[in-house]
Amino acid sequence: MSALNVVDRAVSLALRASPARHVTHAAEPSWSVVENMQIAERFGANDEAHARSAGIADVSHLYRVGFKGQGVAAWLAEQGLPVPSQPNTWAPLASGGLVARLGLTEYLIEDSISGRASARLAHREPALRVYPVLRQDLALVLCGEAINELLLQTCNVNFRALELATRPVMLTSMAGVAVTVLPGERLGRPYYRLWADGTYGVYLWETLAGIVAELGGGPVGLAAIDEADQAS
Repeated sequence: MSALNVVDRAVSLALRASPARHVTHAAEPSWSVVENMQIAERFGANDEAHARSAGIADVSHLYRVGFKGQGVAAWLAEQGLPVPSQPNTWAPLASGGLVARLGLTEYLIEDSISGRASARLAHREPALRVYPVLRQDLALVLCGEAINELLLQTCNVNFRALELATRPVMLTSMAGVAVTVLPGERLGRPYYRLWADGTYGVYLWETLAGIVAELGGGPVGLAAIDEADQAS
């Protein structure tokens, strides 16, 4: 093995790994490193078209942290973060990320590409009755005009009936996997965020990507996804 290959291998071992990396790697996308994770920057010339019709993107590289406990709401407010007043809703961060309230006392904080709110929280000492929750999620974007058809095939929630202005967050199952779904719109088209246990990453990506392909879409790279629009 050459010295250059040794260096490349050492660098790759130091990177975080997406739960879906092995299956996205098979599609031979163009790679980039974002937030210390190798992520698909582009799958091909059809990325933008797929994002408009039916697209699936891996955004597991975004930093996120979780907290639960009776003291979380007050502690987050002390950190200057917005706290959703109702369970199963979310609030945008000024940096473009989000704070999602999962049930009564559990919260998910995730950064945008440009913001690092969750990374800062991860290094702060939690207050009394605040307990960190390990988050090793597969994080996806599902987008495009036909993406609601995918949801109808894989989930029993009627997302079209939800009032997006209330910023809902749904805890449900998709293709038999427990997921957290944040429905929304981007550029007038459906744009959903999804989080699932990373151990189901390969199965869930392969299942959803297969349906997306049947709908005339395909995987899209990070270049076709603008996270700032989601939290606006």
